[in-house]
Amino acid sequence: MAKPQSVYVCSDCGAEHTRWQGRCSVCGEWNVLSRMTVGSRAEPVVGYSGSAAEVMSLGDVRAEEADRLGTGFGELDRVLGGGLVPGSVVLIGGDPGAGKSTLLLQVCARMAARSAVLYVTGEESLQQLALRAERLGLDGGRLQVAAETRVEVIAGLIEDRKPALLVLDSVQVLQLSSVDGTPGSVSQVREAASYFTRLAKQTSTVVVLVGHVTKEGNLAGPKVLEHMIDCFLMLDSAGGSRFRTLRGVKNRFGAVNELGVFAMTEQGMKPVANPSAIFLQRGDVDAPGSVATVAWEGTRPLLVELQALVDQVQGGYARRVAVGLDQQRLAMHLAVLHRHCGIQLADQDVFANVVGGVRLSETGGDLALLLAVLSSFRDKPLPRDLIVFGELGLTGEVRPVANGQERLREAGKHGFRRAVVPFANRPNQAIGGMAVHPVKNLSGALDAVAGMDSQRRPEAP
Repeated sequence: MAKPQSVYVCSDCGAEHTRWQGRCSVCGEWNVLSRMTVGSRAEPVVGYSGSAAEVMSLGDVRAEEADRLGTGFGELDRVLGGGLVPGSVVLIGGDPGAGKSTLLLQVCARMAARSAVLYVTGEESLQQLALRAERLGLDGGRLQVAAETRVEVIAGLIEDRKPALLVLDSVQVLQLSSVDGTPGSVSQVREAASYFTRLAKQTSTVVVLVGHVTKEGNLAGPKVLEHMIDCFLMLDSAGGSRFRTLRGVKNRFGAVNELGVFAMTEQGMKPVANPSAIFLQRGDVDAPGSVATVAWEGTRPLLVELQALVDQVQGGYARRVAVGLDQQRLAMHLAVLHRHCGIQLADQDVFANVVGGVRLSETGGDLALLLAVLSSFRDKPLPRDLIVFGELGLTGEVRPVANGQERLREAGKHGFRRAVVPFANRPNQAIGGMAVHPVKNLSGALDAVAGMDSQRRPEAP
């Protein structure tokens, strides 16, 4: 056996270096190299496929889709793309207290009624796990649990029990005896994840890893960890809110950026079937700077409220603050407003926020954001039954967005009776008595809104 060697691994990109240096030469980050000992193995390494290498024609390969395993939670199955795929590796990250362990324990208790499930905890004792299950009112009679952090011992449990689902809580506490470093180090996290990834492919076991996040909100551990696994989900919780959003960051078997919404209750995590009704809880009094828009999250529309506040600068430079939105796009749209509509906000502080802790990653809320800003600037409330969506270009044109018809139908279900949309997204037929105003540019949108009254209607949401 060859003598073990030391390499230095980047915790961000996973690149290896023969010696320590202050900056990673691949990704350019500083102080991210950690020492790792490697050496030759006594036995051959089996590939991820679990079989010997074989070259064959792609047309001869049988394209058979494996039956997915339902989790019992519709919102979780939606984010996963229809359920858990046998042989896949799923990584769930989130802030402390977001509900990762609670959600997985509920999933395991439900799936244990029809499949073999093994829940391995490395951060809690079995007594603590039992107390949580009792508090949540779960029936754990058929759920197999273990408190272990040694990878070799867990592999033995898998061979004996042959579970269809394995949950490891968490990957940061796992430890391989053949790898130097403490649990949670770059080398341990990387090798433990690689070990269970190979094991999942060989045994068709679904492996779910729980991951911690850093203070910046990123997944702790080497960046290469996200490339190893098949699906990466992030569970977010807004401060002080009981609602949790589960977003698919990476998914080889479903849509990326799919969104699931849960509510944290005394009985654990409860799926929210109609998230639009949650994020669109507007006040009883019409206020300037508020407008509703329809975002497209994964495969469904989501109604959210955009709020803006424009105030005179009290000293220094004007501030541009956006929460749940891209701050650079806010500054860019204010420049478009000045260039094409002659409205100057250089001496005004502008604050924008998406109500409910939702983060909009698409461009469909551009037009609604500017209308909310103008509403606050002029101190005139927008109609309460108005829905607005559309992408804004630098030349002042309002560009179409995907799934415009579905967005309008979703708004109509929640009582909206007026809409300002891009001209290319105008409906071919009437949608539930809704008055749709298609516009081609920003000035046309301002004219359409100026012709509306702001009287509150009884049927408004």
